[in-house]
Amino acid sequence: MSRWNRAATVVFPTFLCLAACAGSRSDLPISASSGPNPTLPKPEEKTIPTINVAPAKGWSGEQKPAAAAGFAVARYAADLDHPRWLYVLPDGDVLVAETNAPADRPDDRKGIKGFFSKRAQEKAGAGVASPNRITLLRDADGDGKAEVRSVFLKDLNSPFGMALVGNNFYVANTDAVMRYEYRDGAQSIDGPGTKVADLPAGSINHHWTKNLLASPDGKHVYVTVGSNSNIAENGMENEDRRASILEVDTATGSSRVFASGLRNPNGLDWQPQSGALWAAVNERDEFGNDLVPDYITSVKDGGFYGWPYSYFGQHVDDRPQPPRPDLVQKAIAPDYAVGAHTASLGLVFYRGDLLPQRYRGGAFVGQHGSWNREPYSGYRVIFVPFANGHPTGAKPEDFLTGFIDGDKNALGRPVGVAVDRDGALLVADDVGNRIWRVTPAQQALSSDQ
Repeated sequence: MSRWNRAATVVFPTFLCLAACAGSRSDLPISASSGPNPTLPKPEEKTIPTINVAPAKGWSGEQKPAAAAGFAVARYAADLDHPRWLYVLPDGDVLVAETNAPADRPDDRKGIKGFFSKRAQEKAGAGVASPNRITLLRDADGDGKAEVRSVFLKDLNSPFGMALVGNNFYVANTDAVMRYEYRDGAQSIDGPGTKVADLPAGSINHHWTKNLLASPDGKHVYVTVGSNSNIAENGMENEDRRASILEVDTATGSSRVFASGLRNPNGLDWQPQSGALWAAVNERDEFGNDLVPDYITSVKDGGFYGWPYSYFGQHVDDRPQPPRPDLVQKAIAPDYAVGAHTASLGLVFYRGDLLPQRYRGGAFVGQHGSWNREPYSGYRVIFVPFANGHPTGAKPEDFLTGFIDGDKNALGRPVGVAVDRDGALLVADDVGNRIWRVTPAQQALSSDQ
């Protein structure tokens, strides 16, 4: 072991303690930074940011998260390898992107701060190599558990988003949108893919996840591209076409920036009543325990949402230099905050019939969990009620919790959310390496009998 590695091994726990102590504990409940009008306290800038990571432990035996009253949760699949994203095919098969960050990011998180940031990510369970595959899961007998498993696609490059349009299956690798020929009922795709469009990647590639969603007519896919930094500290020259949602023409591969100023958009879905495109967005860190709230929002063509120059509309962040008051003046406030530092990634609107009627048209959000807040936030799946295509204004409701144990370890971390063919909610858990399935309690009881 080198002298540096020995020193880092000794210093790292001390640094984490100092970093956690450097940030004062929030006096506000996470609900204060949620809803259409969140509380936005005075920013807190520190030389050493708060680092408060829930160590990844994983589930043991029959442990499982806790569903909301009236619901039951069960394992749909287990023993996966870092499952992050989900896609349900028309025949009911479930595709899982088993993935993680690409290995070739030599310029991401450089320096001493970057070193400790990487160690914190490893502690949180994000330090594993990317499996680079999509796995197919099939519940052949309808009992709510996947009995069939096969490698659907392999040798990908940190894949994330997926979409089927006719016989064309699209995958968002970290550096490109790919298209493959799909056959109904196929358990694997063996043919070579075709590159549709390049995506921003490179040697930094800080936010590497690229999700995609097809337009209703299939002529475009919308692709999320996160920023190359927290707050433009790597220079705005490295943020070209980043912190954006791109619109890609599936016929020609040409693309344009559809919306910008979105620090790290991930979840995408069409709101079923309004038809509007919505996104789940991770906001900036190192600004205090309660800033800045992550959010879900409708996304307007040509809209600018503030990053890095402002947050939640026109609240100025003076860290990026030089300032851009012209852009701040254009910044659109998001529709609905979902809590500071919750790392809200998954987003799906409920269109099924299995859950009670009040869930129709509402949004489920998978919150991966905080590292820059004391106490923890996220580590749960929430439900946001909607009416007539818009949030009702009510606070988010806990729908799936219990991912943190009594010793403050992470038993799991929810990421992608999807609705299966029967109307149950599926949740990808990349620390527990499982897919959870949530149904009404009475329906779950009937299936067990």
